[in-house]
Amino acid sequence: MRILVTGGAGFIGGHLTEAFVAEGNDVTVLDNFEPFYDLGIKRRTVERCRAVAADSEGSYELIEGDVRDSDLVSDLVCDAEAVVHQAAQAGVRTSVDEPREVTDINLGGLVNVLESAARSETRRVILASSSSVYGKPQSLPYTEEHQTEPVSPYGVTKLAGEHYARVYNELHGLPTVCLRYFTVYGPRMRPNMAISNFVSRCYNGEPPVIYGDGSQTRDFTYVDDIVDANRSLLATDAADGGVLNVGSSDNISIRELAVAVRDQLAPELDIVYEEPRQADAEHTHASVEKAQEAIGYEPSRSIEEGVREFIDWYDENREWYEPLVRSS
Repeated sequence: MRILVTGGAGFIGGHLTEAFVAEGNDVTVLDNFEPFYDLGIKRRTVERCRAVAADSEGSYELIEGDVRDSDLVSDLVCDAEAVVHQAAQAGVRTSVDEPREVTDINLGGLVNVLESAARSETRRVILASSSSVYGKPQSLPYTEEHQTEPVSPYGVTKLAGEHYARVYNELHGLPTVCLRYFTVYGPRMRPNMAISNFVSRCYNGEPPVIYGDGSQTRDFTYVDDIVDANRSLLATDAADGGVLNVGSSDNISIRELAVAVRDQLAPELDIVYEEPRQADAEHTHASVEKAQEAIGYEPSRSIEEGVREFIDWYDENREWYEPLVRSS
């Protein structure tokens, strides 16, 4: 299959690209290499994908460009049988500081993809959405029918993107599916996320820092599970026109997470608490029953298992990954 992965040099997009190429697909990646975090991580991802392509029947092509370039997007989408749209300006707090830029990228780029796909013979468009669309919980775990009241501009753009996808499905018959990711982590993850920061600080004798009182809870999802959900959707129309939660179906408090990392790596350290950050959600917890029924989705790891696995990976890759984390 010919697959276009936007944002394919990033954390999630890179893992998707690697898996698709390994399975023998011809993958084109579009990425603008925005220095939201150290680009050394993206360069490692590109190297990894090229190495996988060399050892498989698939192919890998990297195009450096922006999803806001409508002509470029049109050319790439028209050559693809499926589009996996991961490109976005990430970061809840970034969206508070730069809402216009985040809206331009997250919605302007998405409309370019949908417009191009609607005019082509694209068989499926899979869009990365986010648990940020839910906002304040009325009940947990979140089902897809839970009310959506995002508390950040980032969440607003993701919710608006879901509506765009639904409208293009209804108006043009474009097969679209939106996946609501719940805090994804794993190898090559962004260095400004809680897990990577906790691990980095503990390895270097510095106490983990929690923003707020640590009672906030998160449903952390291992990146391999995100890959499995996307892979399944390439082969079925069972969820076309809809949205699916992709999470671990479990959650953990930020304090429990910090303590678990600290106790494994540096039990002598104290936990440090600082003022909470604006627009952070208090709680996330996914119901994945709909994804289980539609695509047979099953989380592969508990949060505790996944964190231990990430720590092992981190330890093996400290030489190149840790300086990037430490500089964030």
